[in-house]
Amino acid sequence: MNNDLQSITKRMRAHIVEMLAEAGSGHPGGSLSATDIIATLYFKHMCVDPENPNWEDRDRFVLGKGHAAPALYAALAIKGFFPEEELLTIRKLHSRLQGHPSMSVTPGVDMSTGSLGQGLSVANGMALAGRVDHKDYYVYCVMGDGEIQEGQVWEAAMSAAHYKLDHLIAFVDHNGLQIDGPNDKVMSIMPIDKKFQAFGWNTMVIDGHDLDAIDAAIVEAKRSEGKPTVIVCETVKGKGVSFMENVVDWHGVAPTAEEAKVALADIAAL
Repeated sequence: MNNDLQSITKRMRAHIVEMLAEAGSGHPGGSLSATDIIATLYFKHMCVDPENPNWEDRDRFVLGKGHAAPALYAALAIKGFFPEEELLTIRKLHSRLQGHPSMSVTPGVDMSTGSLGQGLSVANGMALAGRVDHKDYYVYCVMGDGEIQEGQVWEAAMSAAHYKLDHLIAFVDHNGLQIDGPNDKVMSIMPIDKKFQAFGWNTMVIDGHDLDAIDAAIVEAKRSEGKPTVIVCETVKGKGVSFMENVVDWHGVAPTAEEAKVALADIAAL
């Protein structure tokens, strides 16, 4: 395992807890489950320039599950798009860090998201634009597992395969829980990989908290020719915080100051 990357994931998790405790609202569970995916992308694979956020040759990132914005903000701040101190302004009036990502105000955010199901369609458009413009950038899209209950995801999946968007790499953060409860009770999404495969995608299923596995899957996905790739990441909601792990109630509830102390101690011990 890359020790530097592991250190970054701990730093991101600590930022997530601190900013949501400060805001008093937000979504810790799904932010913590997606942390390792986002960290591996931004610190091992994505070609971006914090000094030039709108560089036209950069790789693109779309956070379909926009409520996990704290994980994205933590990565962007550590990467240097804006000061880490600014993270504590999340969800406050006049802050550049909205509750969901906003491309109009936040440096490094490629797409405003939050309406679940729309991210993959936007990622398709970005990948198609890259082809038309003869660019070699990759487009990465992270979706929630509850999000893929949306019909628009499957329209986008069909079109991505039709247009052979092999510079599109999607991730499903499969933590098994959504705001209303377990996925299987709300609306079964299984088998995720077989569904995407039937739509013409290259598919993989990995441990979404194994940094080496995430890294290897991205490397393999980049070898795909003529097909988009989806990496189904088996994750734990609230990963890294003992009292949040696999507890659906932490989907959209911020920790108190006292809970945050316990959470930060858990993360420090990882």
